[in-house]
Amino acid sequence: MKIFYNPKVSEDNKTVHAKSSKAANSIYDFLQTFFYMTAIVVLAMVFVVRPVSVDGRSMNPTLWDKDIMLVTNYYSAPKTGDIVIITHGKKLMEPLVKRVIATEGQKLSINFKKSQVRVDGKVLNEPYTQGKTIVGNGVIPEVVPKGKLFVMGDNREHSTDSRFTEVGLIDYDDIIGRARVVLFPFKHLKLLPDVEY
Repeated sequence: MKIFYNPKVSEDNKTVHAKSSKAANSIYDFLQTFFYMTAIVVLAMVFVVRPVSVDGRSMNPTLWDKDIMLVTNYYSAPKTGDIVIITHGKKLMEPLVKRVIATEGQKLSINFKKSQVRVDGKVLNEPYTQGKTIVGNGVIPEVVPKGKLFVMGDNREHSTDSRFTEVGLIDYDDIIGRARVVLFPFKHLKLLPDVEY
């Protein structure tokens, strides 16, 4: 029996095999890239940045209800003027968005009649606030204790914050991160810069 060798068929088989290998390599490369990109995004969300939504009006007019902010982790101590996300206060379990007014060791006093906040003897220039600074049911410390922060919302008439026992002074460990940018809605898109007092 004669076996006929057809070189054309052999070349066609090589071409098909090469094409299928190329397609498999392309799929593998795509899946590998997709996996790495997903891992990078997840790590960034966990360790570097994350989106957080504002709930309520306590930070008006700086932030509005349902604004979505980009929040970065803290790698140094929060400072006066920072907008921070807090895991919870003493009794509230939902995350809070507030502004740091005074940090550990700082002297604090609030003149409720004039709506003036004084830190280390200096009246804070706070053009970002709204409404009168009302009295809460908590105690305003003369000096903020070690490891604690005193926070308030920018909407001083409608904010449950360190003036109230429901929140009180905040532990440094309860800070999730600092708000840096408002991402959405697009009409509210803006940077949240450092505040200079």
